[in-house]
Amino acid sequence: MIHKSTTEEQKKQLHDSKSDNAYIQLLHSGEAYFIRLKNIIRDAQKEIHLQTYIYENDETGNDIATCLKEAAQRDVKVYVLLDAYGSVALPDSFIQNLIQHGVLIRFFSPLFSVNNFYLGRRMHHKVLVADGKMALIGGINIANKYHGTLKSEPWLDYAVQLDCPAAEDLQKLCRDYFFRKGSSKKIKPVLHSAGKALVGITQNDWLKSKTEVCDAYTNAIFRAKKEIVILGSYFLPGRKMSKALKKASERGVKITVILAGISDVPLVRRATEHLYANFLHNQIQIYEWEKSVLHGKAALVDNQWSTIGSFNLNSLSCYGSIEMNVEIYSSAFAETLRSDFNRVISECREVTKTNFKQKTTILNKLADWLSYHMITFTMHLLTFLPHLRALKKFRL
Repeated sequence: MIHKSTTEEQKKQLHDSKSDNAYIQLLHSGEAYFIRLKNIIRDAQKEIHLQTYIYENDETGNDIATCLKEAAQRDVKVYVLLDAYGSVALPDSFIQNLIQHGVLIRFFSPLFSVNNFYLGRRMHHKVLVADGKMALIGGINIANKYHGTLKSEPWLDYAVQLDCPAAEDLQKLCRDYFFRKGSSKKIKPVLHSAGKALVGITQNDWLKSKTEVCDAYTNAIFRAKKEIVILGSYFLPGRKMSKALKKASERGVKITVILAGISDVPLVRRATEHLYANFLHNQIQIYEWEKSVLHGKAALVDNQWSTIGSFNLNSLSCYGSIEMNVEIYSSAFAETLRSDFNRVISECREVTKTNFKQKTTILNKLADWLSYHMITFTMHLLTFLPHLRALKKFRL
């Protein structure tokens, strides 16, 4: 006779024997990511939440739309939340077609809005969750540029597939945002077991007093003992983050940043270059990715702590946008991410004191300085002040 306690113990041993990477998988932008996304939608049985900043009316967008419509037709509840600014180019015919096939769709508009004026708060999530069991979270929007073509590399970006209790938390948060319940600010981040890993969903919504992603970055950097690796687009850390990185360097922590050699916002890239001299002075290694646009937002500390999501290290993500990341404590996952960072670094151009000095002229310095102050001023303006909204008068 097998006692119940023995059976439970066997289950625990089986659970613990599974690799962390069976519960949490690192994904890249490209065709393989969108195949995974479509498969999760097709396997869903009850409820799907898709929330993204940019959804484009192109081959990739139409391909995902077809999967969503098919899911709705088999009586799966399908909820789509898009940012009203990021997805403003979606035609009404595209939206109506989704609705006619049973997809429930809503556009996120700013909290404070009077006629055509708004406070620049944007919904920046890139999330898919099905049945509260399987989820994708990262920085990948729904568009061809993240998929890639025969002629062009996909934008460099990351996501994580979650097959663990953190997916249920993610679904609760997605429901909260879609139905505008307003309770997400009361939901505290919880670390769930996934094999030997600990996994949690963190949010940043400064207007709602949620600064979890920003705090997680800062705390991880302050705790760092050996190494910090950050891959970031639109990389313009504020005073607090810059101070944390400087102190880490002074403690002997090796710091590497992987930045955009090609950017979809060239002015931001030039603004980031304004900080290079300070980075190099503080012994921070700089690598530029030049094979495609770098759009990823990921970090690794001491081969133990990792984070991937929508959060950029700049004031707009800290104070203006609604962001969502996954936080992972796992040496196994960290090893996977570190290996991928190594691959990316091997294909990057290193910026050294020597080649940076050779490239820098007085005019370049002036252009970088102007770009930095223009961008930081604009980010603060977008974050805190009302602006004209280039949107249609009515959004569903």
